[in-house]
This record gives sequence, C-alpha cells and structure tokens, in this order.
Amino acid sequence: MFKKIAAASLFIIISTSSFAGQKICTPIGGMAMPTFSPQADGSVRITAALIGSVSAASGTITAQRETKSGLEMDLNHYFLNNTGGSFHTVDHAELTAVPGKMGNFMIEINYSIEKESTTGTFKGYEGDFKSYGLVDLNNMEGLVRYSGEICKL
Repeated sequence: MFKKIAAASLFIIISTSSFAGQKICTPIGGMAMPTFSPQADGSVRITAALIGSVSAASGTITAQRETKSGLEMDLNHYFLNNTGGSFHTVDHAELTAVPGKMGNFMIEINYSIEKESTTGTFKGYEGDFKSYGLVDLNNMEGLVRYSGEICKL
C-alpha cells in the first residue's frame, strides 16, 4: 500500500514539475468604444468601455505627428478586467485619413504590455496585441476591434 502511495506521489510531483517553466498563453480580444477628452494641459485623455477580455481602459496620447496619409500617435493605456486584473501598455498608432470625411480616420494601434505592470489575473503576462477601427476626431469618439495573444512563463 505504501509503495502505491509513494509511486502515485512521485508521479504527481514529476507531472507537476514538468509544467513549471512552460509558457502559458491566452487570447485577448474584443471591441472598444473610446472617447477622447482634451485636458487643460493640452493632452488628450482616452477612456473606453470594452467588451471581451478586458472591460475598461484609460489612456493618454503622449505625442502626435502629421504624416502624408494622416497622423501618427504615441499613446499609453491602462486596461482592467472584471476579475481583478490590470496591465499598462505603451503604444503606437497609425491613423489614415478617410477621403471626403474631414476628421475621420482608420486607426491601427500596436500595444506592448510593460513588464512588471501586470496585476491580479493578468499577473506575469507579457506580449503585444493590436487593434483597428475608425475614429471621428470631430466628435471625439471611435470604435475599434482589439485582438492578439499574451503569455506568461
């Protein structure tokens, strides 16, 4: 009897340790409805309700440059989910002007999770993900789809 228990215990220890050090990845994705709010200091704050892997986001446009096709922006975001997880990203966005629609842009954003910024259910996750959609800077609103995969060791 003791030999069976010892053998089973050894099997569990070996099996459990084989998972240690393995990369665990999870998809991240959904929809966001951002609003843009100009601040007194000249910055622009972004807030959004989200549907999907995260439920809310807040961010700031940290730099903006005109390009031949529209705009380029540097941003940062704080994302939260409804199970106690959060993370901070440093981002880059390309905005392409929609012909005939002044102030409307097709937007593509690359998000990079800052190491050590993750908490709760996102603790230890790293990686990048993307979004794309449309923004109307006349009405200071938009709609984007975000997707990707984030991982932790």
